[in-house]
Amino acid sequence: GNAQVFGYARVLGNARVSGNAWVLGDAQVFGYARVLGDAQVFGYARVSGNAWVLGSARVSGNAWVYGNAQVFGYARVLGDAQVFGYARVSGNAWVLGSARVLGDAHVLGDAVVSDNAQVSGDAVVYGDE
Repeated sequence: GNAQVFGYARVLGNARVSGNAWVLGDAQVFGYARVLGDAQVFGYARVSGNAWVLGSARVSGNAWVYGNAQVFGYARVLGDAQVFGYARVSGNAWVLGSARVLGDAHVLGDAVVSDNAQVSGDAVVYGDE
């Protein structure tokens, strides 16, 4: 692939960036995290633990994806948002502001979770795809 790491971005430990993925700005990928496909992690965003960002997903701003969380499809996690635990964000969903998605929660479709909202447990939030 053509994976790239730019600027002050860092990929540490056993973390991997592959495919056509990009990590740029001051972003950090560490632990056993994976950034795959056409995914991008930028700004001051962090991806850590066993988290995966794949497909055409974007993680930016001060967002943090960690634990065993997955962000995929065309999903966006930005601002100060956090996705962790076994949570998944997929489709065209957006998680932004200071929102949290955790536990086994799944945000999908065209759903938007924003501000100080928290989606947890086994909750599923979806919008029209």
